[in-house]
Amino acid sequence: MSVEAELDALAQCLQHGPSAAAETQARALRQRWPRSAEAARLHGVALLLLQRDDDAVQALRAATQLAPQHFAAWLNLASALLAVADIAGAAQALDAALKLDPAHPAALNQLGSLRRAQGDLAAAARAYAQAFAQTRDPGSALNLAAVELEQGDVAQAEQRVLAVLQGPQAPQAETALLLAQARAARRDWAAAEAASRAGLVHAPADVRLLLQAGLMAEEQQHIERAVATYRAALAQAPDDVRIAAQLQFAERQCCAWRAVDARSTWLRAQLAAGTPGIAPFAFLAEAATPAEQRRCAEIAARTLAAKLPATEPPPAPRAAAAALRVGLVSAGFHQHATALLATPVLEALARDPALYLHLYALSADDASPWRARLAACAPLLDASAMPTAQLAQRIRSDAIDVLLDLDVWCGGGRPELFARRPAPLQVNWLGYPGSAGTPWHDYLIADAFVVPAAQRAHYSECVARLPRCYQPIDAARAPIAPPPRAALGLPARGAVFASFGQGYKLAPQRFTSYMDILRAVPGSVLWLLQGLGDGDLRLRAAAAQTGIDPARLVFAARRAHADYLGLFRHADLVLDTHPYNAHTSASDALHAGCPVLTCPGATFAARVAGSLNHHLGLAECNARDEADFIARAVALGRDAGARIALRERLAQQSAHTALFDSSGYARDFAALLHAMHARAAHGLAPADLGAGAQ
Repeated sequence: MSVEAELDALAQCLQHGPSAAAETQARALRQRWPRSAEAARLHGVALLLLQRDDDAVQALRAATQLAPQHFAAWLNLASALLAVADIAGAAQALDAALKLDPAHPAALNQLGSLRRAQGDLAAAARAYAQAFAQTRDPGSALNLAAVELEQGDVAQAEQRVLAVLQGPQAPQAETALLLAQARAARRDWAAAEAASRAGLVHAPADVRLLLQAGLMAEEQQHIERAVATYRAALAQAPDDVRIAAQLQFAERQCCAWRAVDARSTWLRAQLAAGTPGIAPFAFLAEAATPAEQRRCAEIAARTLAAKLPATEPPPAPRAAAAALRVGLVSAGFHQHATALLATPVLEALARDPALYLHLYALSADDASPWRARLAACAPLLDASAMPTAQLAQRIRSDAIDVLLDLDVWCGGGRPELFARRPAPLQVNWLGYPGSAGTPWHDYLIADAFVVPAAQRAHYSECVARLPRCYQPIDAARAPIAPPPRAALGLPARGAVFASFGQGYKLAPQRFTSYMDILRAVPGSVLWLLQGLGDGDLRLRAAAAQTGIDPARLVFAARRAHADYLGLFRHADLVLDTHPYNAHTSASDALHAGCPVLTCPGATFAARVAGSLNHHLGLAECNARDEADFIARAVALGRDAGARIALRERLAQQSAHTALFDSSGYARDFAALLHAMHARAAHGLAPADLGAGAQ
């Protein structure tokens, strides 16, 4: 058979046959015809299809060396170099292809991909538009829509995708995925999930569509459907770390614990190997060390940075001015725990003539009292639909001196905004209880309890410690008197142990301790908030497996915040979660007069309740270890007088400590911000500040 006939057969195999078979055939063909540039090129294409990108680069380089005028070889080489993130090499290869045929649609498409990788979205859009104008190819249209989506033109992107979908040769999976992403960008989770599932009709094993569908179900709190979808995705891609990590967090949310311990071990091994894909926020719920949490964040930061274009250097620090310009960015500036904690402090800061606040809301206006209070205390920009590049430029134009990130890796946050360095100083505060792990966060605001000196090495930022608990509390809130115990399903007598945290914080190991406490305290009950999906049923089943009557688990319906605060009047003791503590709910309980028993761990997230107790002077509520945690809970559960005395002591300490002093918090907070800026204005690098600084 001639070389031409063999090349034709190989091309047919690449088009219609399995990629592995094509790669084997191509390798054999190259051995028989070592001077054939086309054989080397087709071998490179087969390797690309198998995602053996480094090998593909070698084969395609060989093709271009054998035939320097081979347009397709240069074009394929550019694709391979983009796949291995060699942007400069891809640009050189594409330049060679364009010199051979500057108007070829495939070259224009590749040019668009290169410009997109370089962060020049406008140039990418022009190239894709030129390619589409020549061919009306749906692939070019989808490429253009993807860029429009990145540019923030969501409506145009969605319309373009819908137009492709009406065509006779629409690539169903790609179109469905992009349509889902466009609908997710406008936060229409149901429509985004529907688009994903429509794509799965044509490509039922496409893990990208399965993952997208699961994410959208999770956004709607259809947690059981999300779990089932993630499991289906993981069955298709059992080594996909992102899918496994997403499934892990979803299963924790609905207390589906059968596989979480084994998967946690596997995820930590993947983390040790440097594998990306684990969301840092979700990883806080794992039994990990502070070093592992920092590593998780650092891997996420490197992965993000690799996808971003080259950014401008941060603005130079301004010299001392009449007022320090402070920006705060959050997806929680609405009816959300972040607003609940931060609003009274921001109101106090807004009264400080030495500060000028700017609020940048990443969430839309929900017309809640929290949003109204925030908008009343400082200029508030609704940036929920603003593209990240545009928001970064707005922050630069506002000449912000210190920019506070209240989300970091939390859901709804925009770490890519801070990666663009729109402010001279950027600070991790309040929302994310751990190290950001990024080079673009200069400071972490903490206290000496949540970040003790022994753990300092596990934080990438300089640590600015407040002389009080880092978590502010709104003491002006008034709980509403709760219904009688009987109306809430609680016993008239007996100790009521409460744990009102979210489901993902309740690890099976701590739940076992809860059951040990109930077993040792006759007549006691465990009072929980209603969870997601079938979580409550699973917890009752888990209780029964330990010999505890499932009826001793009582679930409170979710309710308005003031009504929720009132529930703590019927709780005798809050039993904290571990390794992710109660944070806002712990301060809620203390504010409402209910003690919180915790067992401080090594990580930031495991020390927040302990910090609250420490600053209240309630050392007796910080257990030494799990056995001590159980023993203290049992002792209090058996002694009604001791419970009353502890509650009275909490009331006394609340009146005499600074924990509930929002104005004092604001003064200490402002002093830290001024200290950060003063260093920068004098040309000094960030350094640890406040109590415990070295």
